[in-house]
Amino acid sequence: MAGKIIKVSGPLIIAEGMQDSKMYDVVRIGKDKLVGEIIELRGDKASIQVYEETGGLGVGEEVVSTGYPLSVELAPGLIEGIFDGIQRPLTTIVARYGDRISRGIEIDNLDHDKLWGFKPLKKVGDQVHSGDILGVVEETMIVEHRILVPYGIEGEILSISSGNHTIVDVIAEIQTAHGVEKVCMLQRWPVRKGRPYLEKLSPSSPMVTGQRVMDTLFPIARGGVAAVPGPFGSGKTVVQHQIAKWADADIIVYVGCGERGNEMTDVLNEFPELIDPKTKAPLMKRTVLIANTSDMPVAAREASIYTGITIAEYFRDMGYNVAIMADSTSRWAEALREMSGRLEEMPGEEGYPAYLSSRLAEYYERAGIVKLLGSDNRMGSITAIGAVSPPGGDLSEPVSQATLRIVKVFWGLSASLAYRRHFPAIDWMVSYSLYVDRMKEWYSDNIATNFNDLRLFASTILQEEAELDEVVRLVGMDALSPQDRLTMEIAKIVREDYLHQNAFHEIDTYTSLDKQYKMLSLIKTYHDEAKSAVDNYVDIEDILSLPCKEQIGRAKYIEESNLAEFDTINENIVRELNTLKDGGIDND
Repeated sequence: MAGKIIKVSGPLIIAEGMQDSKMYDVVRIGKDKLVGEIIELRGDKASIQVYEETGGLGVGEEVVSTGYPLSVELAPGLIEGIFDGIQRPLTTIVARYGDRISRGIEIDNLDHDKLWGFKPLKKVGDQVHSGDILGVVEETMIVEHRILVPYGIEGEILSISSGNHTIVDVIAEIQTAHGVEKVCMLQRWPVRKGRPYLEKLSPSSPMVTGQRVMDTLFPIARGGVAAVPGPFGSGKTVVQHQIAKWADADIIVYVGCGERGNEMTDVLNEFPELIDPKTKAPLMKRTVLIANTSDMPVAAREASIYTGITIAEYFRDMGYNVAIMADSTSRWAEALREMSGRLEEMPGEEGYPAYLSSRLAEYYERAGIVKLLGSDNRMGSITAIGAVSPPGGDLSEPVSQATLRIVKVFWGLSASLAYRRHFPAIDWMVSYSLYVDRMKEWYSDNIATNFNDLRLFASTILQEEAELDEVVRLVGMDALSPQDRLTMEIAKIVREDYLHQNAFHEIDTYTSLDKQYKMLSLIKTYHDEAKSAVDNYVDIEDILSLPCKEQIGRAKYIEESNLAEFDTINENIVRELNTLKDGGIDND
């Protein structure tokens, strides 16, 4: 039975005669069959957010419920895909309809006609459970797409067929307690419902990003959650791009949520050309992009991060480590605020709905490292990183505060650092990571036993510099003691030669943990030897003019394949400073 429109208010319409519908059902509206979703029910009246432009809709037009919630299609064909907020394939739409998305387009989210080579891993007679791997498809040269037994199905395999199949072909029949279930490669899953797993575990190892300030001072755990808040122009998007490019995740899901179209264009142009450092294949071969730019309908922006996290959960269930970037959750919250205002709900702080915090928590809590369904004890993880764009850089606004209550890593971007051209502009005085203590053992076992001591050394030097900075501003650098002068110089080396990283330099754009350790070791060696020289009454100017100081500054440009060069620089530091010390003692 169809309902009728009685009110149109921008992306919100109200229809009557919808008593048989349910919350979050997808509906088709008017003669163009626009896509919408029910977000409120009152008697026989339904409030519907429309994922397309509503211009031209009028009172009395027909609204038909599909009876199903907003869902995504999960199957081979996701990787390298570019979708909008409700998973419509943008590349296919461009090919068929042109550069603008026409209203009411009915198109399969994934290609139902393409053939994929399915290789079974189970055989007839095997007992299978929900989450077991039936077989694999080589989706790209670096991603093996694992076809899982759908949730709620377990029993004995009656038939399973290898070879080329479309995603809607039956590839297996399973005898369950309720009859024979036919299984194809395509699964559908409601975006607002998290996919099930056996157990959520506590994160204990890092997700390496290759960005020194993050990996060393404020690391994020695999399966952790982080926020990147910062004012306009502070480099949030570049930070997100860097993590998407270089993080040691198996799959990247990048959600451009309400950001400028030119930024998404940069992603679409860059990613196919970037080479994955681990596999030497194009980065797009393990990436899913969801583009919902600021000029697209606001309601679809609200759905986009749920679409993204559901796709991320699907790859997690295969046993992959997934990283999802949401840029930016502030634009998503603005979409919530607009829809809430049109629903005439009681506004909370700054007009945001009262349920803003719980919606943010629902999203971030779907991240984590988990033990998966199935009989092979697989593990998978989702690491979620959300950019926040507080107006004017004000972190006291509701979206930033609600996010900070949930996440455990805070990479606070600073406008003053950005204006000084220090990138990434992550402010080491306000940022933090609550995963550091939990991962100390991993760093000791896998990198070096003293890695955590080096991290503490770098943090302490930067703290001491902040305290001395006020003195320097009042009376000048010359008033400091030689020891304090040395502290300021070491802190400058940490800032400019270690924390500052050029995202567009071929070598400096990515730094492995081994190289980070060696770079920090050089600075620590220089600090210890220089401190000893100062204690031996060596002139601080002589120490700072040594050639080894310049070698430390250039060390960031040493290639990953030539890390032995660090040992040579280390020997030079010790030799040059010992020569000075000996001279200093003789003079004394």
